Amino acid sequence: MSLLIIAVIILALVYAFMNGLNDSSGIVATMISSRAMAPRTALAMTAVAEFTGPFIFGIAVARTIGKGVVSADAINTHVILAAMLSAVSWNIFTSSLGLPSSSSHALIGGLIGAVGVGVGWQAIQVPGLEKILIFLFASPIIGFGIGFIIQKIVVKLCQGASPRINQTFKRLQVFTVIVLGLSHGSNDAPKTMGMITLALITEKYLNAFVVPVWVILIAALAIAAGTAVGGQKLIRTVGRKFYKIEPLDAFCAQLSSAVVVLTASLTGGPVSTSHVNSSTIMGVGAAERPNKVRWKIAQDIVTAWFLTIPAAALLAAMIYMLLNTFMK
Repeated sequence: MSLLIIAVIILALVYAFMNGLNDSSGIVATMISSRAMAPRTALAMTAVAEFTGPFIFGIAVARTIGKGVVSADAINTHVILAAMLSAVSWNIFTSSLGLPSSSSHALIGGLIGAVGVGVGWQAIQVPGLEKILIFLFASPIIGFGIGFIIQKIVVKLCQGASPRINQTFKRLQVFTVIVLGLSHGSNDAPKTMGMITLALITEKYLNAFVVPVWVILIAALAIAAGTAVGGQKLIRTVGRKFYKIEPLDAFCAQLSSAVVVLTASLTGGPVSTSHVNSSTIMGVGAAERPNKVRWKIAQDIVTAWFLTIPAAALLAAMIYMLLNTFMK
């Protein structure tokens, strides 16, 4: 393979690793904060689920990312390299600040910026991009609503129960966190697969968009490795700063997130698991009482969400111009 393709693959795997590192916080934070499981045990269990997810629920999201935004015939590998560099840089920046921003938003923003500067806006497939943006921005709202409703239902069903029911909710979290890990693995690892496959087509190593088995394997391994390492600072942000999370809250938030992310994965819709996890936590807290949620923390996170796409797009545009200047 050419050095350019190798660079894209390495960056894509770093992106997957950072994705697992960032999003593991949302997956295990509620479990850890509710004292259902020790941090390392929770992260290890989730990492196994992340790796397994693409093989169980498929990689429909890979086709959405690899074919839905741009056509391989309309771009060059420098565009893909700039998009990946931008997404990785933004993930490192937000992770260092402890902000659970979206790796998915960073990737889409990077693609938009690199394509716009590199080959022109006409190369962007508007219907596909619209589908992706709808999934990305609607999923947190849906997650908030589902979290609100599930918490109301569970509280109603548990009326009159003794405090020992907290132990039941701690045990149930083993199931919900596994399902959420499987869902995340089948939604986020395929984003890396889609970018690598797109690069392989661009460089004529593939003739059609078919994700090779080795690409599935290395992407799944990378996101699982990032999850296993875990982002402790992000776990504190998601798990403690919104409000004091009890076992019932954690169970409801995990179940709500799993419903949203798994549904999106099966339909090929890329979503931000960090967005969905944060919004379901807020929905669950608001269902108990609105003033339970520290809305200032939520406001800071939402601001980071909305900044991600334009910031990543601008960064990718600058990176592309540098690459085009020095790698002609």
